[in-house]
Amino acid sequence: MMELNTQRMEDFKERYRYLRFFVGGAFFLIFVYLWYLQVIKGTDFRQLSENNRIRIREMVADRGMLLDRKGRILAANRPSFEVFLVPEDIQKNPETLEMVREILNLSPEEIGEKMKGLKRRLAFRPIKLKSDIDWDKLVLLESNRIHLPGVMLDVRPRRAYPYGTLASHLIGYIGEVDENELKQVSNRSYRMGSVIGKYGVEYEWEEQLKGVDGGRQIEVDAMGREIKHIRSVESFPGNNVFLTIDYDLQKVAEEAFQDKNGSLIAMNPKTGQILAMLSKPSFDPSIFARNITMEEWKALVEHPFHPLLNKGLQGQYPPGSVFKIVTAIAGLETGAITPQTQIHCTGVFPYGNRDFRCWKEKGHGTVNLHRAIVESCDTYFYQVGLKVGVDAIAHYAEELGLGRKTGISLPHEKSGIVPSSSWKKKRFGVAWYSGETLSFAVGQGYLNTTPLQILTLISAVANGGTLLLPQVVERVENIYGKRLKEYSTKQTGKANISENTLRIIQEALLGAVNEPGCTGGASALKQVRVAGKTGTAQVVRMAVDFKKGDMNRMPIKFRDHAWFAAYAPFEDPQIAVVVLVEHGGYGGAAAAPIAKKVIEKYFNLEASPPVKAEGNLADSIYD
Repeated sequence: MMELNTQRMEDFKERYRYLRFFVGGAFFLIFVYLWYLQVIKGTDFRQLSENNRIRIREMVADRGMLLDRKGRILAANRPSFEVFLVPEDIQKNPETLEMVREILNLSPEEIGEKMKGLKRRLAFRPIKLKSDIDWDKLVLLESNRIHLPGVMLDVRPRRAYPYGTLASHLIGYIGEVDENELKQVSNRSYRMGSVIGKYGVEYEWEEQLKGVDGGRQIEVDAMGREIKHIRSVESFPGNNVFLTIDYDLQKVAEEAFQDKNGSLIAMNPKTGQILAMLSKPSFDPSIFARNITMEEWKALVEHPFHPLLNKGLQGQYPPGSVFKIVTAIAGLETGAITPQTQIHCTGVFPYGNRDFRCWKEKGHGTVNLHRAIVESCDTYFYQVGLKVGVDAIAHYAEELGLGRKTGISLPHEKSGIVPSSSWKKKRFGVAWYSGETLSFAVGQGYLNTTPLQILTLISAVANGGTLLLPQVVERVENIYGKRLKEYSTKQTGKANISENTLRIIQEALLGAVNEPGCTGGASALKQVRVAGKTGTAQVVRMAVDFKKGDMNRMPIKFRDHAWFAAYAPFEDPQIAVVVLVEHGGYGGAAAAPIAKKVIEKYFNLEASPPVKAEGNLADSIYD
């Protein structure tokens, strides 16, 4: 019996030893885990605990205003009531989400879309449910706040554009920052839900316009309800940006375009300051500020005339007869022609196996360079092009700023195309044909330009050959009116063209608006002498038996583009204007009258009927 008790005691001691090891190991693991929680993860849990008690309520800074050159507001801010939700606070109260959804008329799909980014957000960071709610919904939410834990209401600035679509392509628009933009921006103050400039001046001057956001620390209870305010950091508004455009001039330009599509740009040819810029059709930037709907976005991107395209610097078109300015300069500078060189026009110029027609069916008769520009004789410039050659014409086109970007501080500018023999060989692997020079000489063929490039060209002719950087912003000021930056005139080049050649071209452009038989007579003014050049650019090749009266019977998409480039006054140019009317027909009829209204407004002249020149004005508008 004693031996049995001894054996049991030995077994118990053995088990007790294992038990001690087990208990000791368990306590050791508990100690290690507690050490890990308190030392390694202590800061994180302390922050999480603090977040469960304290909320950061952002105070979004007012975005800087956009104003015209006279200080009239083109883009500002207005108060907007926003609804936010803290997901962690409603996990124990799922009925809150359903109640809010009903009040705001949100679908389950919309709620789900808002919740998608939860994993990428900081804990207890509010997510925006809806912006710019109306007064009735605000009152309903505010009166039920005690029953809506985790729901926050805030007043935040929202971008407002008091003149709607006016100058929308220049002003641009804003929108919520996306993930790609968050990766690209260097400013760490941007978060999901922040607004950022997406287009136009709003985009290019983002750093100046964006203010510095502030915030408030709010203590909340276990239900997420606000108890008291702890501390705050005030926000600071962005700087104000003064544009170079004039509201009155811009408004007249928009009204003059009516329901036409295309572009108009007006610039001071001495400073490069843009005085007006429009692209039609336009869009209302406010729809982006309030978060554009899928239907609205689809309507914009599928519109046949591309309202989101700034056609002044992104649209590329053959310049038509406006390009005869370049061909004439090339002819004079190379010595291929003189001002007295005469060519006979019968209305048709046979070359190879094709007849190249002049816009005037019966021809212009015998004309010199001056009359060829005044009456825009195609036959004259066909033959000048053959005398000069493609590469010389291309050289002077580039001297006058074509074929490259102007450098304007707006996004997505296009460079256009100035063809040459080497360009064609590189692009298509074939040689240049002399017959192609005829089309090139009158602004057709492979040639493509933007309205802004044509504006640079006509301004260089007006000011003596200087190429200027187009400026859209005059200065930047802070909220106290202190000037932080001013943008001065910047020269980007000097055309290697003699003064004598430019003077000959200037006199011809004056005649193209004011002399008998001119094509630009619809822009002539009594009080101010206007110089300019019309252009009609073919969209499709016309049939052999095409008559100019057939244009109005063609489908709109096949009609010619109408151009007019001008400056005034002739003696001391202060404004240069380029008008492009897409599928508008003839430059003298469609584009020149629009430019006239803008020039009249710039000089504050009374609207006047067309100045009657000797000869048949009706016959002279077909170019």
